[in-house]
Amino acid sequence: MRLFQLSRPILALMLLIYTAGSESFSQTPYRYPKHEARAVWLTTIGGLDWPHTYSQTEATAKKQKRELCSILDRLQAANVNIVMLQTRIRGTVIYPSAIEPWDACLSGKPGASPGYDALQFAIDECHKRGMELHAWLVTIPVGKWGGMGCRRLKARHPRMVRKIGNEGFLDPGNAQTGDYLAEICKEITANYDVDGIHLDYIRYPETWENRPKADNGRANITSIVRKIHAAVKTLKPWVKVSCSPIGKHGDLARYGSNGWNAYHKGSQDAQGWLSEGIMDALFPMMYFRGNQFYPFAFDWKENANERIMSIGLGIYFLSDKEKDWPIEAVTREMNVLRRHGMGHAYFRSKFFTDNVKGIYDFAKDFIDRHPALVPPMTWQSAAVPQEPKELCVSRMAAADQLAWCGAVDRSNGPYLTYNIYASESYPVDTSNPQNIIATRLRDTSIIVALANNGKYMNYAVTATDRYGNESKAISTPPQPGDIASGEYLHNDGQRLMLPAKGQVLDADYIAIETLQGGLIGTRPYKGSHVDISTLRDGFYVLKSLNGKGITHRLGLFAIRRKAENQRP
Repeated sequence: MRLFQLSRPILALMLLIYTAGSESFSQTPYRYPKHEARAVWLTTIGGLDWPHTYSQTEATAKKQKRELCSILDRLQAANVNIVMLQTRIRGTVIYPSAIEPWDACLSGKPGASPGYDALQFAIDECHKRGMELHAWLVTIPVGKWGGMGCRRLKARHPRMVRKIGNEGFLDPGNAQTGDYLAEICKEITANYDVDGIHLDYIRYPETWENRPKADNGRANITSIVRKIHAAVKTLKPWVKVSCSPIGKHGDLARYGSNGWNAYHKGSQDAQGWLSEGIMDALFPMMYFRGNQFYPFAFDWKENANERIMSIGLGIYFLSDKEKDWPIEAVTREMNVLRRHGMGHAYFRSKFFTDNVKGIYDFAKDFIDRHPALVPPMTWQSAAVPQEPKELCVSRMAAADQLAWCGAVDRSNGPYLTYNIYASESYPVDTSNPQNIIATRLRDTSIIVALANNGKYMNYAVTATDRYGNESKAISTPPQPGDIASGEYLHNDGQRLMLPAKGQVLDADYIAIETLQGGLIGTRPYKGSHVDISTLRDGFYVLKSLNGKGITHRLGLFAIRRKAENQRP
């Protein structure tokens, strides 16, 4: 039997965790990561997560769509950046396929269309919210022996389907199985702008009779993965190929897997797939606690081969209808994963968005309080795209409107996406995730509602290619009187020196406001000075004002007539 030995550094980390495992999240400060895979499995089988109503008319289709949008809004607010949507259920799918029939989860009738393309709709809505969508395919199981998916497969490929109990399964030992699954993945990749193909149950069933020898079984599953990887990458090399292996890869030297692991029991050599380069990411199903969680999580991390590692959390066990875990069982796991460079994935969406025992609040308000970018696929391509050009900001009464010129990256796909950063300080630190305000925008403009009591904000925009590589930033230029620079507009208590308009600023007037935004008055924007002799001592905001009511903040000034030095 193969034992997986943890290295000394990993064992040291384990000791640190066990000695500090009782710390609360608020007592363990750390820096938020800029890159992290934060995922959720969104189940469609039986409408467990979505949908909860059937689409049989135009009105019910709209209702079904609204429900998904509501779920995605909740996920976006909690800074989830990957949605793994169950796309192939049991030999059935949620999109118009030339290979397999519609699943009943959408329309309520096996084989019947819901009247719209659910996969395309979900992709569009995820992308609007800056989230990736990975098509989640259940691979080997094909449902009830008499179910539509299984019946269709038996009719077309009778030697490819095996019966276990009352269920049908594709035979991993049949060479056709890998070709067939690769065709489904090819169909999705070719026809949809998915960000990933996510393989579930890519293993032998535990009840499989006459299982091949261990090495042969793993070879069969690996052959399927190779075929899928080749089919996807030939079409779109930026599409991530991932899977959700059994939570423990194998027995460790000090901790056993109780007979249930990926490598031996499921014939999944998931760590080998990372090493071979036929997997871009893993989302191990680690629905355990304590010694059954931490050592095995570190084993995944140690063997990640610099690929994306996001650990699956069994948050459904928080439910009192399941194992009634305390919330600390999961939050401590999330804290440890964060400290050691691993992402987290929630199983399942409904338990997360329903905020079972406060798990949603914990993610939204604490551990994932700030957005994060999905880690780049540097092993696939490390070329950095060009930065955007000509960033312009129009400052309005209640919002700032940003617009820029983007560049099309023909080599890495049809377009780039854009990330927006903002801070009061200049220049904007784009390495700090707390400055991220939007990710993966497809448009080259955005309206940002004023925050921080209307304080002046500096902005920066970066471009990201299809592999997740980020460009240098283009920033708004420093403004006269920028708060961060400590520069105040000069005055002598009687006259205020006006900033030069330059060639860009279109304004006929200046507006003087209090720090709270109250309008004191307007003056013509002429000459180099303006009369402020009637204003009381204090601090003021100077803005430009054009005929359309658009304002630009020009800076601050302070009037201190009793002080010898008029400039603070």
